Amino acid sequence: MNLRYSSLLLLFAAAACGRETYFQPDARVDFATPLPPAADSARVTAGRHYQRGVPGRLLLGTHHRPSWTQPVTLPVLHPQRVVAGGLKFSKMGGGFQTTSVTLVTPEGRNYALRSIDKDPYRTLPKVLRQGFVLTAVRDATSAGMPYGAFVVPPLAEAAGVPHTSPRPFYVRADEVGLGDASERFQGKVVLLEEKFEGKQNIFGPVAGATALEESDDVLAELYATPGHKLDGEAFLRARLLDIWLGDWDRHEGQWSWAAYPQPSGQTLWKPVPQDRDQVFFRFDDGLVPWLVSKLVSKFRTFGPRYQSTEGYTRNASFIDERALAEVSRPAYRRIALDLQARLTDDVIRQAVRQGLPAEVYQKEGLKMENALRARRAKLPQVADEFYALQAHHVVVAGTDQNERFVVERRSDTATVVSVYQLANDKSRKTPLLLYQRSFNPTDTRTVALHGLQGKDEFVVSGQVRRSPFLDIYGGPGSDLVQDSSRVAGWRKRTRFYDTRRNNELEIGPEFKDRTEHSVKPHAFDRDGSGR
Repeated sequence: MNLRYSSLLLLFAAAACGRETYFQPDARVDFATPLPPAADSARVTAGRHYQRGVPGRLLLGTHHRPSWTQPVTLPVLHPQRVVAGGLKFSKMGGGFQTTSVTLVTPEGRNYALRSIDKDPYRTLPKVLRQGFVLTAVRDATSAGMPYGAFVVPPLAEAAGVPHTSPRPFYVRADEVGLGDASERFQGKVVLLEEKFEGKQNIFGPVAGATALEESDDVLAELYATPGHKLDGEAFLRARLLDIWLGDWDRHEGQWSWAAYPQPSGQTLWKPVPQDRDQVFFRFDDGLVPWLVSKLVSKFRTFGPRYQSTEGYTRNASFIDERALAEVSRPAYRRIALDLQARLTDDVIRQAVRQGLPAEVYQKEGLKMENALRARRAKLPQVADEFYALQAHHVVVAGTDQNERFVVERRSDTATVVSVYQLANDKSRKTPLLLYQRSFNPTDTRTVALHGLQGKDEFVVSGQVRRSPFLDIYGGPGSDLVQDSSRVAGWRKRTRFYDTRRNNELEIGPEFKDRTEHSVKPHAFDRDGSGR
């Protein structure tokens, strides 16, 4: 564990008080009185255990504690009739902090049931799973808005982004209709929503799709053959919505992808966001979390001002790099302006009023609405900042088949990268264009070309004064590199990271031979394998 995180844990330990029984025994306010068997609603709190006195709030922050401790009336979950045909236990979820389970209808449609409260116990090293540190890390859950996910659907609908429609419930303390998961959910406040995974769940916002898959599976298909493509502009629309909502936890596991066949023969994958656990996050309003936020940039607070575009997007950098590689600067501004027009004052007002329980709205509603309006006004500026982050280093990847990468250094402001599929049987006279984008060296320092498998060709041409660096990663196959380009200055702008063996090099003055060195590490995949 590095010094930064050790310091964080020491700060937490100094600020928190440990106790053996941390979580509320039952979400019902009057849990000592049995709930009538026919009850359809209950008076509950999302987390009374997050109540703190003045010293605790000064040290650990007020966060969203008033919303966690506020009694509200929620419907009681009746698994047999909550949806048509009822729900039955299918399998337990695999989250590290949230108790979750997959439930299934008689027709095979899947739903996710998740506890609103979290327990980060399993995210900590075993030596820290006790006492002050554990209590302090658990307390940080209060930075999340417990009812924030229920505000999102009308906003996403207006924005043109696919969404689930989560609903809050209370699970009876004697509920046994959830199969093997019953005991884990008894007495908890939960969220129930559709799971857009698998063909059996194609309906509503993904109607017309031919498949629904998780990010890992879609990326594997994307880089195996040229027959797959991510909808970059649809993903950008969803990501700008994320940033507007302050949703900083949007890693690749938070997305499903819907497949739509295209006239070209390719399959276009459109993103479907899931798991809105961290919208409206409020963190840096106490001494300890303020210090933590200075050390860990991803913990950004939602408010009228965008604290850090880089911080809001850090957790999603892996999927952002892959899904946004073809999206140009004008699209960022165009989509931001479109979102401004769609997310009207009426849309914001209705979403917040409908999503928050009445008692919570009285405390938080107007503040949330005002912050959303203020952030909406700055969306184009944020889109520019987001583009700058994504444009600095761009990864352009081929597939395991044969491709030709054509780089034309056309002018000092335009280096155009095109990727074509090379047909094995030479039957196609005109190669299929897979990718094309123009890069301005003012925005982009490096374009990294990854050939992956197959016999690939890299052709670089043009004479200019300014151009991005070009890093070529040929992959394990035999490749051809032709570089006749020239860029003014003493630093060579084409760099080849591969081995001499099995590669054909036709190089000019811009080429910098890196074959005598080991391949430059670049984590194109999480395991660093290049895929």
